Amino acid sequence: MSGHSKWHQIRRKKAVTDARRGKVFTQIIKEITIAARLGGGDAAGNPRLRLAIDKAKASNMPADNIKRAIMKGSGELPGMAYEDATYEAYGPGGAAILIEAVTDNKTRTVSEIRHLLDRNHGKLAATGAVAYQFHKKGQMSIHKSKISEDDLLGIILDAGADDMSADDEHYTVICPPEAFEGVKKAIEQRGISIDHAEVQMIPENTVKVEGRDAELLLKLMEGLEDHDDIQHVYSNFDIDESVMATFGASSS
Repeated sequence: MSGHSKWHQIRRKKAVTDARRGKVFTQIIKEITIAARLGGGDAAGNPRLRLAIDKAKASNMPADNIKRAIMKGSGELPGMAYEDATYEAYGPGGAAILIEAVTDNKTRTVSEIRHLLDRNHGKLAATGAVAYQFHKKGQMSIHKSKISEDDLLGIILDAGADDMSADDEHYTVICPPEAFEGVKKAIEQRGISIDHAEVQMIPENTVKVEGRDAELLLKLMEGLEDHDDIQHVYSNFDIDESVMATFGASSS
């Protein structure tokens, strides 16, 4: 498994046990709010909102919080005017980094991102310098105990998935964004629970990062992901799993 995928597994496990739940809720509320503002408050006709609500429920967010965020986004309640923002950067070892944020102040957000990058030997890149290296794909993680590889492969290919990979514990299903909901529904209709499902930016190729650069890059990734305005951070790094496991244990 390439480094960036392993990194997201480590971060997801940390998020489950993260005592800073308020920070996780803040990110999700922002996503629900802007999804409702851009696509309306009806989740049935708004895939982005539907996905954000699923994420909120998976994080045990109270239903009232979800409802208020939708109402603020749709204009039924007063709220912040959030905007989407995407930033491109290079990290230690030449790793490409794509940063997706939701903010009410782009000037503040870019200034704080620049500070995080400077502090960890990274730098902002020109628009378009990094983004072309990533492609939007749906990803789903299913524990191996739930189903055999052959059975899962048959379900997902019939539903429009592209590919599937496996590590020691999980299968990772890859599909086009437009097939995401169909593939997810096909799996769930068979009574199979999905550990994690999200539309992500997947790098076309990876860059091996080692030694001190690897440590700095992981520290930078953690700092970016912990920023309140940042929703997602993607990178094309490949770092040895032993290095990431050590980092994950020390930061949890």
